Amino acid sequence: MAKLDKITNSCIKGLDLNERRVNDSEISGFHLRISPKGKITYYLFYRFDGKQVNFKLGNYPDLSPTQARDLAKAKLGAVANGVDIQVVKKEAKRQTEKDKHSKLEAFLDNQYLPWLETRNFKTAHRIIKTIKRGFPHLLEKQLGNINAWDLEKWRSEKKKQAKSPSTINGYINYLKGAMSRAVEWGVIESHDLSKIKSLKAENNIVRFLSPHEEKSLRATLRVRDLRIKNERDSGNLHRQSRGYPLLPELRDFNYCGYLEPFVILAINTGMRRGEIFGLEWQHVDLANGYLTIIASNSKSGQGRHIPLNNEAKAALNNWLADTDASGFVFKGSDNKPLTDIKRTWNTLLTEAKIDNFRFHDLRHHFASKLVMAGADLNTVRELMGHSDLKMTLRYAHLAPEHKAAAVNLIG
Repeated sequence: MAKLDKITNSCIKGLDLNERRVNDSEISGFHLRISPKGKITYYLFYRFDGKQVNFKLGNYPDLSPTQARDLAKAKLGAVANGVDIQVVKKEAKRQTEKDKHSKLEAFLDNQYLPWLETRNFKTAHRIIKTIKRGFPHLLEKQLGNINAWDLEKWRSEKKKQAKSPSTINGYINYLKGAMSRAVEWGVIESHDLSKIKSLKAENNIVRFLSPHEEKSLRATLRVRDLRIKNERDSGNLHRQSRGYPLLPELRDFNYCGYLEPFVILAINTGMRRGEIFGLEWQHVDLANGYLTIIASNSKSGQGRHIPLNNEAKAALNNWLADTDASGFVFKGSDNKPLTDIKRTWNTLLTEAKIDNFRFHDLRHHFASKLVMAGADLNTVRELMGHSDLKMTLRYAHLAPEHKAAAVNLIG
């Protein structure tokens, strides 16, 4: 007899081989079947033109229960609109027979990237770029031939190169995501990359600036600003002596460019680099002293408000006076947002004599200073935009006095 239950991860984890079928308790016709060998397959039962149809949605774990449920709802919606999804699937299978043997790079460019863009993923091109940069040796390989052993060999090599677990996991998760979509869209039948489990990352090791490093970074920003302005003055004197048109006078500006206000904002808000790139003036309220990170510009997909301290507010006010209040706060060419500051950032670190420090570590610096100043972890979590407290706990060791105070309560 078929079991009736909501098909979720918990449901699947509790299954045994004697339960050959589970009917979903919420979505009519959605069910899964278990083979004698334990293979789990999702199906959707529906009626079309008086005929009963059992439509295969995909296999677990290539499709998670949540993905399978969403797919079932979408297919039922198509059926309700008069579409025989089984026929459509067969026609698509015939039309894409060649695509089933497509190479990874072609799939990424022709199918996966367009899908990411329609989902309003501002990071669509970055995801594709990351996969290509991480797995150049797989780009000419057929999707159906990419397997767990390929990734195990790649991961072993990255470990030898001392790449961090989080970096390795990030590359693999991006590739897994692309491969799972290939399964969902019928490009390949299945993949075995789910065998590659994430490496455990040490969450308590965070890099933040020492007081000396922060002082050096700030001083280097001011020296850099002054140097560029002096160079502009010298250049204009040279141009004037030769009758050339003069370049804009930088002395009239608070900053010689975006770098200083960009860094100051990161130090005082903990914003991710991509969140600063995508920040628009319409989401900055200088009068009331806060800015808003909208959901579509947030890694977690959740919007949040960040109060501006005096330094951050002053930096934005000064930058506003240098630019204009329309569009993106930090604009590149054609009023589009900046997309990369790697070169100027690395030059700044070299001049400040700061080693082993990424721009993302300014986010850790912000959180670390909050904790060391006595801020509670839940407030830090909200300001950082962490989805749960686990991510924030990496900073807990920076406030040992809180633990000591707690112990003393029973002394």
